[in-house]
Amino acid sequence: MTPTRATLLAMALLGWLSVLPAHAVPPVATPSPGYEARLQEQRAAAARAHRPVAPVTKPPRRSKRAW
Repeated sequence: MTPTRATLLAMALLGWLSVLPAHAVPPVATPSPGYEARLQEQRAAAARAHRPVAPVTKPPRRSKRAW
């Protein structure tokens, strides 16, 4: 095989490999107990903030005056 053919073959092989999709995988995330506890506290605080403190009452209706 001539050096030119070997170079062309190597370039073709590298070109073909560059087209293949990458198989990247994110690192495995393990749940952290401290992080989970903070999330639960935050969710509980948000739930408390949205609840009304006292029931909303309507003001008494005034009767119309008769003329």
